[in-house]
Amino acid sequence: MTRLRRESRCVCDLQVELGMAANLLSYHLRILREASLVAGTRRGRRVEYQIDPLGLRLLRRDLDLLAPEEEPA
Repeated sequence: MTRLRRESRCVCDLQVELGMAANLLSYHLRILREASLVAGTRRGRRVEYQIDPLGLRLLRRDLDLLAPEEEPA
């Protein structure tokens, strides 16, 4: 996901950078998309993926709710 922080990227670009097979990378991106952590935008034959800021905010909120409260010193 760090590769998507600055700009949207297509599978073909990420595949070269990460050294992963396109089908494996697409599978992981689909899981992240279903979890609302990334979003995909079709550009012709390609899908460009980017971070979904709302999904990350909701995840952070949920994780904060699960974290135990700190005991005062």
